[in-house]
Amino acid sequence: MLFNKEVLINAFTENKKALLLAGGAGLTAVGLGLGYKYFLKPEKVVRVGVVSQLLIHPLKSGKAVSVALAECQQIGLKYGELQDRHWLVITEDGNFVTGRQEPRLVLVSLTSEGGQTCLNGPDMEELRFPLLQPDNPVIDCRVFSTDIQGRDCGDEASSWLTRYLGAGKTYRLVHFEPHMTHRRSADNEPLFPRNEKIVYPDLGPIMLLSEASVKDLSSRLEKEVTVARFRPSIVVSDCEAFDEDSWEDIQIGNVRLHRVMACGRCISTTVDPETGVITRKQPLDTLKSYRMCDPSQKNIYKAAPLFGQMYIVSKTGLLQVGDVVYKTSH
Repeated sequence: MLFNKEVLINAFTENKKALLLAGGAGLTAVGLGLGYKYFLKPEKVVRVGVVSQLLIHPLKSGKAVSVALAECQQIGLKYGELQDRHWLVITEDGNFVTGRQEPRLVLVSLTSEGGQTCLNGPDMEELRFPLLQPDNPVIDCRVFSTDIQGRDCGDEASSWLTRYLGAGKTYRLVHFEPHMTHRRSADNEPLFPRNEKIVYPDLGPIMLLSEASVKDLSSRLEKEVTVARFRPSIVVSDCEAFDEDSWEDIQIGNVRLHRVMACGRCISTTVDPETGVITRKQPLDTLKSYRMCDPSQKNIYKAAPLFGQMYIVSKTGLLQVGDVVYKTSH
């Protein structure tokens, strides 16, 4: 210390500029040291599971399409022309329709490839129509209390859905296009960042669920349930039941996800994805017996049991079945 002090004094005597340079270098070194200590702490990475399924639900409340590879975008999963919750069934006055009102929607399959979109359902002929129909009108729709638009998919698609659902009312199918205005997650749930955008999902772009959690629930039921009933985007294996509750930040491949909240469950979980029959009882009643929130969070989740976790996308990229899931922290 004494030697350094003498050097600086001599430098000051001989050349004030040299002192300034020495001081600046010292401050820079201290600054870098503090920066590393407080802002660049090493990231802790822990392996917590493996991706076992990637599921895209092109039609809201429709059948899932299982893919081996998907783009993870800010607004959800994408594979080719299929984007998660980008097609929507609406009433004539623009209100959204889901399996909560029309349970048999869960049996409808929507796929799209080579510019042709295809609808399939039990006891219905396959219907094909163009993915892009720029001459069709853009319709103002409502998902919950939020306004959003969709391109009408045409009279044939409307007739197909109306006949299939057989509810004595007319339904139409709309498709979200990139130039349209997105909904904001925070308009329905303030826990989401204000700039977080979604299309037709209820709340967020990504929902993650573990196989072990579904197995745990099934062990408490008379009849087993499958992952399909809960409509996740990412299914994880090789972990314990409800481990996902504690995964605040995760990395899968080059994708990074941040947990916003748990997924509060409603009567849609009581729709059987194999039969399209709604019971309004199980497995929801059983979930309510052991998966309720802490009393301090009742203002968020109210009477909904928690099953699965909602994430936003911190870093986009590619996901693959078989990817290792890492929990990250500083």
